[in-house]
Amino acid sequence: MKILLTGASGYLGSHLAKSFIELDYEVHALIRNTSKLIRLAGCEDKLTLHFIEDGIEKAFSINSPYNAVVHTATCYGRNNEIETEIFNANLKFPLELLEKSAFFNTDTFFNTDTILYKYLNSYALSKKQFVEWGKQFAIQEKIKFCNIKLEHMYGPGDDESKFTTYIINSCINNVPIIKLTPGGQKRDFIYIDDVVSAYHTLLKNNNLDVFEEFELGSGQAVTIRQFVEEVHLITQSKSKLDFSAYPYRENEIMVSKAEIKKLNELGWQPKFQIETGLKKLLKLENRYEAINHRWVWFFRKQSCRTCIR
Repeated sequence: MKILLTGASGYLGSHLAKSFIELDYEVHALIRNTSKLIRLAGCEDKLTLHFIEDGIEKAFSINSPYNAVVHTATCYGRNNEIETEIFNANLKFPLELLEKSAFFNTDTFFNTDTILYKYLNSYALSKKQFVEWGKQFAIQEKIKFCNIKLEHMYGPGDDESKFTTYIINSCINNVPIIKLTPGGQKRDFIYIDDVVSAYHTLLKNNNLDVFEEFELGSGQAVTIRQFVEEVHLITQSKSKLDFSAYPYRENEIMVSKAEIKKLNELGWQPKFQIETGLKKLLKLENRYEAINHRWVWFFRKQSCRTCIR
């Protein structure tokens, strides 16, 4: 299978790139010439790199047709980007990519949307508009368009700015006080390996309609407080958790959970619960040490008593 991947230097994109390489896919990565390839260390020579500055068409004219374009690059606007920058990153660039994909006979365009950040208005608007363009292309039978609405993923090597990474690092380092909201917001946390396996399921499916949308998460929502307490317990942290430090954000989304029935019908199931996902994350980050039987008993008892799961 030949794939053109955007966002390969990012968190999700790098995990997808490595997994595609393991499956012996021919992977072409469309990146900026300023992109840092730290997350792709060890597999750069197995990728064919194309640079956006050379023109999108160049990535297609010699190497097409691709079986699929997997678009994971995005701009959330968290680094004070102005609206035109968000527009260019989330609408103008992927629309040009979509046009070239259709023109050069790519089978399916996989777009990644992020449910969690819907409160970021400029981001949400740009992503919504691009999905509408994708739907229009699909209706006109120019290309198959698959929109993946991704919940709150986590895993090793994620950005330090992410909430999950911040909580894990704070607990491990025994920060004296971790200041939080009351933590009643419910979120669907999904481990990165489950995210990657879902993409594989969709890529291997030959019966997708011309336009499809899939919600991708664990299918279970837990409160922020439960997640933080789970991390606190697993890491045996001495940090004090202050759930009264901050009020909820204005227009806070209180419940966000993926409906994964459509993915289940294609044969996909998440394998990691929060407990197992966090343990694997900590082990891969060389932060999780083997625990004795007494602590295992204590953990299970506490988990049941506090309903952390």
